[in-house]
Amino acid sequence: MVAAALAPGRPLADARPLGARLFETRRLSLEIAAPLSAEDMTVQAMDDASPTKWHLAHTSWFFETFILAAHDPRYTPFDEAFAYCFNSYYERLGARQPRPKRGLLTWPPLDRVLAYRDHVDRALDKLLAEQDPTPWRRLIEVGINHEQQHQELMLTDILALFAANPLRPAYREAPPRARREAREPMRWIDFPGGVFPVGHAGDGFAFDNEGPRHDALIHPFRLADRLVTNGEWLAFMADGGYETPTLWLSDGWTTVERENWRAPLYWERRDGAWLQMSLHGLQPLDDDAPVAHVSYYEADAFARWAGKRLPTEFEWEVAAATAPQEGNSLATGALRPLPAGPSNGAPRQMFGDVWEWTQSAYLPYPGYRPPKGALGEYNGKFMVSQHVLRGGSCATPRGHARATYRNFFYPHQRWQFLGLRLASEAA
Repeated sequence: MVAAALAPGRPLADARPLGARLFETRRLSLEIAAPLSAEDMTVQAMDDASPTKWHLAHTSWFFETFILAAHDPRYTPFDEAFAYCFNSYYERLGARQPRPKRGLLTWPPLDRVLAYRDHVDRALDKLLAEQDPTPWRRLIEVGINHEQQHQELMLTDILALFAANPLRPAYREAPPRARREAREPMRWIDFPGGVFPVGHAGDGFAFDNEGPRHDALIHPFRLADRLVTNGEWLAFMADGGYETPTLWLSDGWTTVERENWRAPLYWERRDGAWLQMSLHGLQPLDDDAPVAHVSYYEADAFARWAGKRLPTEFEWEVAAATAPQEGNSLATGALRPLPAGPSNGAPRQMFGDVWEWTQSAYLPYPGYRPPKGALGEYNGKFMVSQHVLRGGSCATPRGHARATYRNFFYPHQRWQFLGLRLASEAA
């Protein structure tokens, strides 16, 4: 099971041999898929989501294309047709199955996809045993982190699929809820202004969009010590949050009216009570848990209703430096956002539970240049019309999140575990 695969211990970003980390990551993808039927793994819930079977094959295609085909002259591709089926968006690598139609790939069947993964893994194991990986070590690290991204996508896409099923099936049985401490009010933490270095530097893996490290001017600000909760979102709804156009950006209000949004995604009202679809099936809403599956438009409107704002990504990064880099990630096995623990004077829930919307547009840092070749398409070409999220979620694999990590989504999207933390100017 997922929790067993990532029991408490050393994170993936540790000093173990490269091969050990690689194959642990490869095994985890199969463990995430294990509770599903072949039918579950083939269907595509919506254009933004992909079938589990496609994720399993695409992550293998990534290693086959960028590692094996490029650095092992003896490697024989498993099936030449798979390049068309499982390329995602790399224009330089040729034509591909349209993203909205990945669910039509009933062929290859699941057993052939699993054989493909085994073929790729055997070749990777042999390559690591016979060659010094130094020249292509960075590519292996990218591949590990790429597969971790898809592990989170697998879970959120499974949730989207099961939420669209009228039977509301559960991916995993819900664990008993822990005894709850008394609810604590949201507290505010003051941060001084100044010029701060931001972005990745030094040892350890980072994606290209996390650099170059540079200085950012930050004015004094205040940050909430925890995430916004479902209970607080209910108050926003009760006060007409989804019916008050003055709270919304123009594009957001247009989206609310067009999509008839009246609550976060996956919320359902039955017999006067709110329920929430989760990876544990349809569950009673937990008022104290962080709100999830809200768009940037909704997060921005809530902040305006609360008389606050969203933090910038650099405010968030400076605050994250004061918090422990741990939290409710995939490793806990909870598979849902959890209420904040007791206040300790530092920001809580900075890593895990939900990705946190910032008010920052997803743009290149000063001096940024995408890598050469097809991998240059990984991040750089998406730097327009999206917003940055920070932190990580309950579906993020251990070792994948860090203070400089820049996730990004379009402002209307909400099928991922997306939430918010409030900020304001200094008192």
